Amino acid sequence: MVQIEIDGKPIKVNQGSMIIEVADKAGIPIPRFCYHEKLSIAANCRMCLVEVENAPKPLPACATPVSEGMKIRTCSKKAIDAQKAVMEFLLINHPLDCPICDQGGQCELQDVALGYGQSYSQFDEAKRSVKDKDIGPLISTEMTRCIHCTRCVRFGEEIAGQRELGATGRGEHMQIGTFIEQNVSSELSGNVVDLCPVGALTSKPFRFKARAWEMMAKSGVSAHDCVGSNIFYHTMRGNVIRAVPKDNEAVNEIWLSDRDRYSYEALYQNRLTDPLVKKDGVWQTVEWQEALKLITNKFQDIIDKKGAEAIGALLSPNITLEEGYLLQKVLRDKAIANIDHRLRQLSFSHQEHQVQPSLGVKFAALEEANAIVLVGCDVRFEAPLIAHRIRKAIKQGATVSVVNPLLIEFNFKVDHRLIEPQGNLAFSLAQLLKAAYQLNSNASLTMFEEVSQYLNTVTVSDEALSIAKQLLEGEKKHLILGAYALSSPQADWLCYLARALCEVTGASFGELSQGANSAGCWIAGVLPHKGAFLQATAKGKHAVEMLKNPLAGYLLVQVDPEYDFIDPALTQKALEKAECVVACSAFDSPSLRKYADIILPITPHTETKGTFVNAQGDWQGFEAVAAPLANSKPLWKVLRVLGNFWHIPNMDYESLTEVMAEIKEQYAKISVAKESLLQFKPATLAHVQSEQQILRLAPVPIYAVDPLVRNAKSLQQTVLAQSDKVWMNDQMAAEHGVKENDRIRIQQDGVASEPLSVQLSAGLPDKTILVHSAIQATGQLGAGYNFVKILSEKG
Repeated sequence: MVQIEIDGKPIKVNQGSMIIEVADKAGIPIPRFCYHEKLSIAANCRMCLVEVENAPKPLPACATPVSEGMKIRTCSKKAIDAQKAVMEFLLINHPLDCPICDQGGQCELQDVALGYGQSYSQFDEAKRSVKDKDIGPLISTEMTRCIHCTRCVRFGEEIAGQRELGATGRGEHMQIGTFIEQNVSSELSGNVVDLCPVGALTSKPFRFKARAWEMMAKSGVSAHDCVGSNIFYHTMRGNVIRAVPKDNEAVNEIWLSDRDRYSYEALYQNRLTDPLVKKDGVWQTVEWQEALKLITNKFQDIIDKKGAEAIGALLSPNITLEEGYLLQKVLRDKAIANIDHRLRQLSFSHQEHQVQPSLGVKFAALEEANAIVLVGCDVRFEAPLIAHRIRKAIKQGATVSVVNPLLIEFNFKVDHRLIEPQGNLAFSLAQLLKAAYQLNSNASLTMFEEVSQYLNTVTVSDEALSIAKQLLEGEKKHLILGAYALSSPQADWLCYLARALCEVTGASFGELSQGANSAGCWIAGVLPHKGAFLQATAKGKHAVEMLKNPLAGYLLVQVDPEYDFIDPALTQKALEKAECVVACSAFDSPSLRKYADIILPITPHTETKGTFVNAQGDWQGFEAVAAPLANSKPLWKVLRVLGNFWHIPNMDYESLTEVMAEIKEQYAKISVAKESLLQFKPATLAHVQSEQQILRLAPVPIYAVDPLVRNAKSLQQTVLAQSDKVWMNDQMAAEHGVKENDRIRIQQDGVASEPLSVQLSAGLPDKTILVHSAIQATGQLGAGYNFVKILSEKG
């Protein structure tokens, strides 16, 4: 600590702190443009000049460290004159177009100019003009307004991990751009809109929609991944017209992924507005009472004739905690136990004794890690803000290793990679486990016979030894499973081997669960084997069992048969055979109309109150930010009325507050035992390796994870949304006589996809291709990790 003085006020501060940091903590305002607490120091705007005693000239507060006895004056004549001179310099080329600028009313330049600008300018020459750049559908540019603070450039390099923007030229000829004409494609790109202190970079979907003072800000929680980023939704005349981050250092800091920021566009696109019933093959609009009465009659008829086991509910992991609780309460009262939200899994046995999905560590604690191992994980697109935390850990010296079925380009440095051909991730994890045993003489974990036999067949590679060594030596280490692992037919083995590895090395075990509220769905009892508050109940069928052995009745909630299931082909066959399919959805779609008999228009999360539980266990409540559109209704109200029609007791809730009070009261009574890492034993190892056949990997694109993002117009125009492609390596392309950008089809189980564009990638092993699921071109195909054939475009 050193003793300094600011504006006559003595303060003790950490040695090496910058003057601007000290002043901010002391509540002393210093104007700035280039400085930002989350970015490196550039000191190129000079707006923060202050007077330091015995210094010959004013010094930039953002780049001047404090020292013992330093006396600083932020509002002396010398400091103010310097700041006003810089302000005049910055304004000589800035256009006077505040009345038509989207930043007007929320502009840092306007605010600072009010305090430090002058009513005249000594500059009487022509102002410069800069040609605007088209950098994509999300960010609008007016680069004549740019003051060269370089916040956007530093953000790309330091936070997003992609230096897409940079500076060319010098002096007044300096321009910020993409070097070559191309789109900014980072999944975090929208944050530069918040960082830009002027109107040079603004939100393109929001362009010319409203002024800052015309909008109301309402808190919300994002509904796309397990982070649960905090958001301010900006509304005007009752409609959501913008989303910006709400600061929460424990969750999303000050950032938002583009998926969270721009998905609001879907709220008024392709929405369902009235209950629909299919009568004689024709859809007809009906009243709510008639639709709900029809549902109870049809489902009760199935129960009477075939039993409650003939009905199943398949739900999105994005429903709220309260909605999940009420839904399972209604169904279980009628003895319906076929309830599941785990729609993108093939294997379920490893979750029989699981408490709830969790990252295993707080988001902020990831930054302090010494070693991180990602297994079957593309964290950048599964949870962009967790990838950001991992980048911060790497800057602090952490080592990151990955075990994947293909070479994935991350936006951070990877120290070691294990890439296993044909998706056999279990072999890679077995290598790590065996290496950990070899390196840890104190390990005494007793493995059951089949695992021991399997480990005896495994040869440990040098990479595996290096990864195991990092895990053993690190003080804070974490192992995280992602979508490639959790959607694999080997998922039970992968979880077992990963947990065993954590037991040997002392690492924490975690997973990137699907959707915004997978953990909340576990607590609420949206599971076939556990009721509310993780209580064991009569065991029902899991999602895949419900589809493999078609039921007579299905209830679908916020899902689309072609896009939200791991095996779309299996799903559609099962729904075709059903006697009654009821769909509750906010969005219309051709596949819903094709397979459903009754469609109920329910609201998205922005038009209802509720709670999401994220991957670090936070219960995050939110209020409705807009009224339900047209005749749509919140799901919890629909379930309450449905329960009354079905004569289910204790369903007379007057508000959602009563539901949450009941949940909290019951949850407080339960004692959740600590989960044993190795409480289950996996089934026979599902081998997926075959040297002759072509294996299909089928990840879900970042902008196709749920109906909300799929209906967001601007997100679907981005580079990352262009997913109708098939990736393969050069050798495979040569074997099949195709080259890049050729059009081919993929055939799986006798069904062919729509034509796909060939893309070459050295990151794919031989006999492995990547063809996305959850897109229109592949909506009729089956699950990933299956074998496929390559056909000509017309084949």
